[in-house]
Amino acid sequence: MKHAIDPKVDCVFKAIFGSEVNLNLLVHFLNAALHEELSAPIVEVTLLNPNLEKNRLDGKRVVLDVKARDAHGRIFQIEIQMVAYPSLPLRMIYNWARVYADQLEEGEDYTELRPTYSIWLVNGNVTRRAGAVHRYRFRDDEGHSLAEAVGGIFVFELLKLIVGEEVSVLEGWLLFFRDGERLCLGPLPVWMQIPEMEQAMKTLREFSEKEHRYEEYRARLDYLRQEATIRRDLEAEVAGREWERQRAEAALEREAAALQREVAAQREKEVAQREKEAALQREEAAQRSEQQMALELERLKALLHKGSQN
Repeated sequence: MKHAIDPKVDCVFKAIFGSEVNLNLLVHFLNAALHEELSAPIVEVTLLNPNLEKNRLDGKRVVLDVKARDAHGRIFQIEIQMVAYPSLPLRMIYNWARVYADQLEEGEDYTELRPTYSIWLVNGNVTRRAGAVHRYRFRDDEGHSLAEAVGGIFVFELLKLIVGEEVSVLEGWLLFFRDGERLCLGPLPVWMQIPEMEQAMKTLREFSEKEHRYEEYRARLDYLRQEATIRRDLEAEVAGREWERQRAEAALEREAAALQREVAAQREKEVAQREKEAALQREEAAQRSEQQMALELERLKALLHKGSQN
């Protein structure tokens, strides 16, 4: 190839899975990703948003996720995410709920709802769990569903992918998106030597060798890089503010602790002073008692002396 192409860039991703000429690739991927969920394999799909992109010279191309429906009415939403961020799981849940709810037209009842599968390929860590494949289904603690065939959210964390000597079809697709930019510049590994992977590589070659497609790719890549840089800068700014806040709170806590120690020391000083005064009072009382006893003794001696003279 003339240029290395990263299939994770959304305009390339959309060309691979969201174009009419590559519908077989979408079917192949969906069957690999959802084979444990589907009662029957997907045979064909219809794209629900095939032509919703608009090109802009600054790279701000509106590239939506891929949505499709199969012959059974099941809905599939597939999205690539270049960067993971803290609120991404909430966005995943929201998107699934929106796609599920948008099925119904005015006048239709809930029985018209069909399973909705939201699939996310993420070039980052979304969960704290080990492994690259995470399937979230709507079931209770005993594995029972409140309603049949609701679908679910399926998250594939590309950076956590570890494969053995034998690469499954799903692992092959995940490796393709994770390492495709590097793989497209050399001979294909054995696991990629299947018609679907060769067809996907053909799409990468189109972006690499056709000038207008490559310019589109570069513009979009530059925009995504700018967006990622801005996000990191904002996160760094937020982190800096949080660090300053924590430092100020720590300083206040130290001041409060110092004040508490000062108050405690003052109280101890006051207690010691009171104890000293009480001891002095006891000493003075003892001295007065001794003086009174001495006076009484002198009085008694005087009486005895007077009595002896009489």
